[in-house]
Amino acid sequence: MSLFNRIGLLLRSNINSMVSKAEEPEKLLNQLLIDMREQFITAKKQVAIAIADEKRLYAKYTESKKTAADWEKKAMLALQKEDEGLAREALARKTEADGQSEQWQTQWVAQKQATEQLREALNQLNLKIGEAKRKKDLLIARSKRAEAQKTIQSTMGGLNDNSAFDAFERMTEKVEQTEAEAEAAGDLSRSLANTDLEDKFKALEATSGTDDALAALKAKMGIAAPASVRAPAALSHTPDDEFPVPDIGVDLDVKTRA
Repeated sequence: MSLFNRIGLLLRSNINSMVSKAEEPEKLLNQLLIDMREQFITAKKQVAIAIADEKRLYAKYTESKKTAADWEKKAMLALQKEDEGLAREALARKTEADGQSEQWQTQWVAQKQATEQLREALNQLNLKIGEAKRKKDLLIARSKRAEAQKTIQSTMGGLNDNSAFDAFERMTEKVEQTEAEAEAAGDLSRSLANTDLEDKFKALEATSGTDDALAALKAKMGIAAPASVRAPAALSHTPDDEFPVPDIGVDLDVKTRA
């Protein structure tokens, strides 16, 4: 398993554990950034070691290549001195150095490629940390807004509880019912009072009629004059008063004297 695979696995494990236990998003996100930074430092150290290994392999490669070149020069010098035996030995050493040089070159090229991959992965991790930092601020703001909305909704839920308002409505209906009953009782009392008064007048009228009938019957039997029958009253005025002579505008005294 590569270094960055191990780092990714460790980060995912830590994140899943922290998220499952998270109560305060801000603290969680800050801790995640701290962990990512620590993993970045660890990865950076490993990349530095890989770069150092690359340089060491390159040095071995260049050294073996230089050694091969040196043995070639010695072989040429031996030939100039007409010493073929020594030249053969120098060429053998050159061949051996060339073989080592090729091996070191192969190791160096492989390490160089791995180091470049580690460099790129480290740069990507650095970019992700920067992105996580920017997202952290946004997530914290969203979390606070969500908590505020949750509080508002909870408050609104309490305001939407109609139990208190329903109680007021029921009390209002009860008061209105009591008022209606009181008004009805008043109307009934006034109606009964009017009925009693009418009954009294009807009884009075009935009594008066009975008295008149009784008086009339007594008068018919000669027992007593009916109270309501009386002799006609004398005329209080003469026909002259009832039919006055019209005024003709003539002094009647003067005509008589003539």
